[in-house]
Amino acid sequence: MPHPPIASRQPLSIQQLGRVRTDDYAWMRAANWQEALQHPARLPAPIRAHLEAENAYTQACMASAEPLCARLTEEMKGRMQDDDASPPVPDGPFAYFARYAPGAQHPQFVRQTRVGGEEQVLLDAQAQSEGKAHFSIGDAQHSPDHRMFAYALDEIGSEAYVIQGRDLLTGESWADPPANSSGNFVFSPDSRFIYWVWRNAQSRPLAVYRRPVGAGADQDVLIYQEQDEGFFVGVELTQSRAFVLITTGNQESSEVWLIPASAPEAPPVCFTPREAGLRYDVTHWAGQWLIRTNADGAVDFKIASARLDATQRAHWRDWQVHAPGCFIIELSAFRDYLVRLERVDALPRLVVRNAADGAEHTIAMDEAAYDLSLTEGDAFDSNIARVIYQSPTTPRHWYDYDLASGTRTLVKAQQVPSGHDASAYEALRWTAEAADGASIPITLLRRRDTPLDGGVPVLLYGYGSYGMATPAGFSTPRLSLVDRGWIFAIAHVRGGSERGWGWFLDGRGPKKPNSFSDFVAVAEALCARGCTRPGALVAYGGSAGGLLVGAALNLRPELWAGVVAAVPFVDALNTMSDATLPLTPPEWPEWGNPLEDPDAYDLIAGYSPYDNITAKAYPAVLATGGISDPRVTYWEPAKWVARLRDQTQADAPILLKMNMDGGHSGASGRYAALKEIA
Repeated sequence: MPHPPIASRQPLSIQQLGRVRTDDYAWMRAANWQEALQHPARLPAPIRAHLEAENAYTQACMASAEPLCARLTEEMKGRMQDDDASPPVPDGPFAYFARYAPGAQHPQFVRQTRVGGEEQVLLDAQAQSEGKAHFSIGDAQHSPDHRMFAYALDEIGSEAYVIQGRDLLTGESWADPPANSSGNFVFSPDSRFIYWVWRNAQSRPLAVYRRPVGAGADQDVLIYQEQDEGFFVGVELTQSRAFVLITTGNQESSEVWLIPASAPEAPPVCFTPREAGLRYDVTHWAGQWLIRTNADGAVDFKIASARLDATQRAHWRDWQVHAPGCFIIELSAFRDYLVRLERVDALPRLVVRNAADGAEHTIAMDEAAYDLSLTEGDAFDSNIARVIYQSPTTPRHWYDYDLASGTRTLVKAQQVPSGHDASAYEALRWTAEAADGASIPITLLRRRDTPLDGGVPVLLYGYGSYGMATPAGFSTPRLSLVDRGWIFAIAHVRGGSERGWGWFLDGRGPKKPNSFSDFVAVAEALCARGCTRPGALVAYGGSAGGLLVGAALNLRPELWAGVVAAVPFVDALNTMSDATLPLTPPEWPEWGNPLEDPDAYDLIAGYSPYDNITAKAYPAVLATGGISDPRVTYWEPAKWVARLRDQTQADAPILLKMNMDGGHSGASGRYAALKEIA
């Protein structure tokens, strides 16, 4: 093996709330880190040299695997339709879709007339990306009158978007587009304005501006300014296009402001003021407001109703009562029907309600594990909802579902050009028992001819934060592992919402350690059931999932053959103690505030992966990062790797792959992403 780079230890003593800790690698956090986010080349030379040495070491260690990686990349490309296109979404006289030219990394955005089928390319992202190290499109949408097309563009990876626009009649581009945006924007329903979200110097989306379409920054009007830096701001349209909604909130509380479509220049009006612990979002439907909320102890949420002219909480009335164990995720409104997405026992379902008589019917599937969702952009005046169904064994299928008759029409099935026999694979849903008796769902994917004889290698994925559930969807790259005799497993640990919002609450704040012990319990259960054995599991998690696998690595290093930690949140105590970082104040409700709360300090100090590395035999580790990442700053994986390498008593490689030109999402482009996966 080549010799790894040795990071210099420069001990920094940190005193906080009467506690003292020492950080040997604090020097990796550049003093000009905010500047480096936007301009990676300005990273100080010593730090850049160290990261480049880490990349060289990783490349040298992985040299023998390069032929396999190349073979895997081509194999995965073979399962990807080269000229793929999204199903067209009808809107007025046009249908809108995105498609890839053969060999293209990025799509074209296209529309065609619904009568005659004449095509117009709205944006050729592949052509625009040529020569750029990073290129990603965020939100992209057309104006309601179909004259304008706008899209959010990030050419650095720092998620500081510029909202580019183009007049589809004249072909002219906006001369002075909104910059330093979160990428979130909407057109006013009358197509005269855009409302866009601005980010401050800490990359926090905190304000909404209104601008006449095509105008310059001198005509921006500030219409909402969030005063709490722990709240993040967004903007959206109701599906009825009758209101613009400004949303703001954190993981515990939320607030909505309204602008009527009939008066796009009117100041926003608060729906109901924020209250600590009150979460709500609103849907305009059938001449009323429907409010999805956790009010009155509705842990898994209920639906309340309110008159259009009486939106304060005192006027809310129960419309769909709280049913523990039935988590109401979101509502989708059509003129004559309402569709709600729910999750029961870790599986999703869609419930359709008729506005005329209140009758309901349910859309669900029979597989042991699957994912079911609605696409965005369905026409409000239509009775057709576009439903996407997939499972670990079944590629994505897009259906047009008739809400009135209950019939469905297949619009598109995901193609696997190199071939896919779903019957050759099996998706299983198991459970593991947590230390406190909780039942943890596990989704497994294997070839049917893979024996469960205790010797099978397993890639165990987990996330478990922010109430985000990990769907049991279809992934062609996973097949490259499964076809080689691996089992791919998902541990649906607490901190997600697979078993409802209470599942999230039991894995956050003071209860965060449940996430880590759940992940270990799943690994142990897979061994106990004869699926695999200790030392044959690889743990895989990204971002907050990196915290999960990093903590599990410290708890039970002997369980793992290796750990893959993608842009991992592993320096939790230092990050949550630095209020200048983009996500720190907004995430205190999730983790606790160690600057003010001694209990939160001690809790985080007890599990933070970086702070709990000790002298022991660690397995192989691969960590990734990105210089431009505003979510998990580059120094977190860099410091973690340095300390692991310093403390490990084994000779397994500990590697860091730093993207010197990208951010949290890694390489941009569909084929470049496959190389990273390989």
